[in-house]
Amino acid sequence: MFIEAVSHWMSANRLKLNADKTELVWAGSRRGSALLGSAGPSLQLGTEKVAVSDQVRVFRVTLTSELSLDKHVANVCSATCFYWLRQIRRVRRSLDEESTATLVHAFVTSRVDYCNAIVAQASKSTTDKLQRVMNAAARVTSDTRKYDHGLTSLLHDNLHWLDVPQRVQYRTVSCVPRSIDICSTRHHST
Repeated sequence: MFIEAVSHWMSANRLKLNADKTELVWAGSRRGSALLGSAGPSLQLGTEKVAVSDQVRVFRVTLTSELSLDKHVANVCSATCFYWLRQIRRVRRSLDEESTATLVHAFVTSRVDYCNAIVAQASKSTTDKLQRVMNAAARVTSDTRKYDHGLTSLLHDNLHWLDVPQRVQYRTVSCVPRSIDICSTRHHST
């Protein structure tokens, strides 16, 4: 019923409900998900059947059936950020500090900051993984080695970067006034 209405609306607006790109996950506790497993009800989209998955990606954020962010953070850290840090480190000698900082911001810190409001209430172990990425990014930017002293002062005083929990808090708090402005503009225009 609901899916048919969405499909009809999408067709009326020249859009297609693509079953190949549609993912279904049953969210709940680890125990509940284990009991249900992949034997849970599937989703029928027209003639296509969408099977249940252990995880889904929404706006490049990976969510598991337990609503855990571990796979998302692992993907951000290892598959993306550390890859780019290795690539930048390889050409670091050919770059000045400003160019290196630009590349680090473009390929690394932007990915740490992307949708980071979802880690606002995450565990310390989750934010620590992202903090390790930021520490490595600071080392690449400043051309220091892993065991050089003064990383905290480098992060805060020289680069003016916040630690991950403070970055999340800053980004979340800075979005609130913009959201209020947008809502009040819409309210007054109607």
